[in-house]
Amino acid sequence: MSTMKDREEGFERKFVFDQELNFKAAVRRNRMLGFWAAQKLGKTGADAEAYAAEVVKSDIEEAGDHDVFRKVRRDFDAAGVDQSDHQIRRTMDELMAQAMQEIRNS
Repeated sequence: MSTMKDREEGFERKFVFDQELNFKAAVRRNRMLGFWAAQKLGKTGADAEAYAAEVVKSDIEEAGDHDVFRKVRRDFDAAGVDQSDHQIRRTMDELMAQAMQEIRNS
């Protein structure tokens, strides 16, 4: 009985660890995405910092990353930035992989 309880607790700890890792990686990805998008929007310095913070905050609207994508898409459309949905999603995926790697290495 003790072995099953230990395994169950181990799985629970792993689940919590994975959830925390995914959350941290998503926040890091969103910040990097914000800086990438800010550069495309012609923002620098404090304006780029503020925009990256806006992108991070946009992730609290709903589960998943659709809210982040919509924010960047809307802002690009409003500013006339020529980036396809595929390009934005690909960048989001690449930055997520980079964020996960950075967190694992830290």
